[in-house]
Amino acid sequence: MFDHLFPDSYDNSVEGEDYYLSKEGYWVMTESYLVKRGYCCSNGCKHCPYDPKAKKGNRKLRPDVARKYQTP
Repeated sequence: MFDHLFPDSYDNSVEGEDYYLSKEGYWVMTESYLVKRGYCCSNGCKHCPYDPKAKKGNRKLRPDVARKYQTP
């Protein structure tokens, strides 16, 4: 359904690291994957790391997420 939103790297996603399957069978992208992707898709992802949430093209991470993924 949303495959066009994920470039080739989507095909290389690792279950348990980049996504998990919901009980309904949907792919739920992890916070880690969404941070690596680098922008908000505005689909209201459960683990959206961006602030504000669900704003297409947004690249600003929430402060707690920015601290978590900050490189030394």
